[in-house]
Amino acid sequence: MITYELMNLTQKLAKNLKARRGDMNQGAYARKLGISRPTLNRLENAGQNTTLATLQKICRALKCDIGDLFS
Repeated sequence: MITYELMNLTQKLAKNLKARRGDMNQGAYARKLGISRPTLNRLENAGQNTTLATLQKICRALKCDIGDLFS
């Protein structure tokens, strides 16, 4: 059950990051978020878990709450 819930959160994060990026290319979006392009790629493809520090950095850049990334 925990694995399923974790995967569900990973997929929600991936979907929301892609949606918020819109037409911006990954490199520019990664710079805006303060993370590397390969990290963004893995997050958008639900291929990597992330740290709270990275989530905090993303939230600051997007001016949103952490819950917004998982809704």
